[in-house]
Amino acid sequence: MASEKQPWGRVGDDGTVYVRTPDGERAVGQYPDGDPAEAIAYYERKFADLESEVSLLEQRVRRGMVAETVLSTITELAEQIRTAPAVGDLESLAARVERLGGSAAEAAEAHKAELAEARQRARQEREALVAEAEALAAQDLSKVQWRTTTQRLDELFARWQELQKSGPRLSKSDADALWKRFSAARRTLDTARRAFFAQLETTTKQARSEKLALIEQAEALAPRGADGVPAYRELLEKWKKAGRSGRKSDDALWERFKAAGDVLFAAKASADALVDEEYGANLRAKEELLAEGEAIRAERDPAAARAKLTALQRRWDAIGRVPRDRVRAVEDRMRSLEAAVRAKEDEHWRANNPETQARVSGVREQLEAIIADLEQRLEDAKARKDAAVVKALSEELEARRSWLSVMGG
Repeated sequence: MASEKQPWGRVGDDGTVYVRTPDGERAVGQYPDGDPAEAIAYYERKFADLESEVSLLEQRVRRGMVAETVLSTITELAEQIRTAPAVGDLESLAARVERLGGSAAEAAEAHKAELAEARQRARQEREALVAEAEALAAQDLSKVQWRTTTQRLDELFARWQELQKSGPRLSKSDADALWKRFSAARRTLDTARRAFFAQLETTTKQARSEKLALIEQAEALAPRGADGVPAYRELLEKWKKAGRSGRKSDDALWERFKAAGDVLFAAKASADALVDEEYGANLRAKEELLAEGEAIRAERDPAAARAKLTALQRRWDAIGRVPRDRVRAVEDRMRSLEAAVRAKEDEHWRANNPETQARVSGVREQLEAIIADLEQRLEDAKARKDAAVVKALSEELEARRSWLSVMGG
């Protein structure tokens, strides 16, 4: 029953199957009910299974898929090959596993280094998330733009969760410490945000109550018509100070308040239209009076100009009011005419002021004395035929006579 055809094993007469190794034969099992070929084939298949496991591990190591479990599998497989119930080149297979163990160990070290680097990057990114969250919590929370701040905090939290799911895991102590800081910053912001919106709700409710009261007062002014406009304007000033009650609410409240005012202003516009129509004749009369008064500007006698202006003013006052939108125009024209008369009076006073006249008279007498002296000196120079002195005295005399002429001498 023994067989020598298979180089890696044989079957003994009693059906025992042996595998050949460098240390000699080793019994791997019995196969009493079959022929030697079937027995050898059975244990060769066992060997093929082991070889497949080795090949699979080799592929994993080549692809860099080395974890702690791979190293332990290699160790277990090496022990299994040493005592394996299989027929084949176990020595060669064991050598492959031994080489695989060395490669796997190197790959495991490289993988470990990569994992450590990845964890360091993950820690740094989480540190950055924590730092930004803490910066948000450290700002002046009374001036925070909550919509922007909340949106950014949500983005930071979403990124944190993403790193927790897909990123390298940190040590428990690191992860807990970082999360504690991040969570504290979130709580600070959340507490402040809740307080802000609670206060805002209180403020908006108060503003709404105030504005509803103002609306009721404004609507109650309707029977007063145009006479209610001043009171409505006072209510409008209070409205501006009442604060906001929320955009939609404010818009609706304002429409009601404005509608109450529109009623009053419509009544006022109607009354003003009647007044303007009534005062149209007065406007025309004042415009005619202004055209007549333009002649006063040409009056040279200030006293006569003042008398004419006074008479014109009496007639002006007697005419009465004009339409509101033309008051400024006609009043400006009248003020211009009054200013022209005052200018005439001022000019006349300056020219005839006794003090001014006395000062002018004194200066004139001095000039006349100087001119007389210059004339005498000029005659003497001419007699001496002193051309240079004659020229200088002539020029000075001409200048002095010009001054006297300006003063009316």
